[in-house]
Amino acid sequence: MKIAEKHRAARQHILQAAKPLIGLRGFSAVGLAQILDVAGIPKGSFYHYFESKEAFGEELLRTYIEDYLLMMEDLLKKGDGNAAQKLTRYCQFWRDTHLEGQVGDKCLIVKLAAEVSDLSERMRAILEVGTTTVIDRLGTVITQGQAEGSVGNQQTPQMLAAALYQLWLGATLMVKITRNAQSFDHAWEATRRLLDI
Repeated sequence: MKIAEKHRAARQHILQAAKPLIGLRGFSAVGLAQILDVAGIPKGSFYHYFESKEAFGEELLRTYIEDYLLMMEDLLKKGDGNAAQKLTRYCQFWRDTHLEGQVGDKCLIVKLAAEVSDLSERMRAILEVGTTTVIDRLGTVITQGQAEGSVGNQQTPQMLAAALYQLWLGATLMVKITRNAQSFDHAWEATRRLLDI
């Protein structure tokens, strides 16, 4: 393996190893030594792989969003069923991930949005582009559902998609606060009414 390939592989390893830790504790609460420790990388070598902690955070978010969008594609484009069924599958996946998933599987956008948006303009911009892309993909499925009749609400698909995404983000925060699933139950009922499915 060439040096550049080893360097890229080590960077990816650090990102993957640190994701559950940051998903649990947040960005600011995790120090460089902890990131290197969990990745099994020698102390003092962080700056060999990343220009700064902010650059690390940017790459962590970029990688997370890329992986999330691939998962969305599997759920929304490749799966069987009409658009309403695909949106239902997406909401169920969201719920299951946050109630039953491992810490590293949970949404970094939920965990980091409020924290890093005030700390780093570049990280905030990555989150904005990522969430806009998620909403666009949901809007595409809603458009399909309106055309086929499985989504009854005929309001602007992008507005419905934004409302849907914001609804589930808020519900996830409430589940974290209350430590019970009732907010997801409410989000699901609101989703059904919002989309008329």
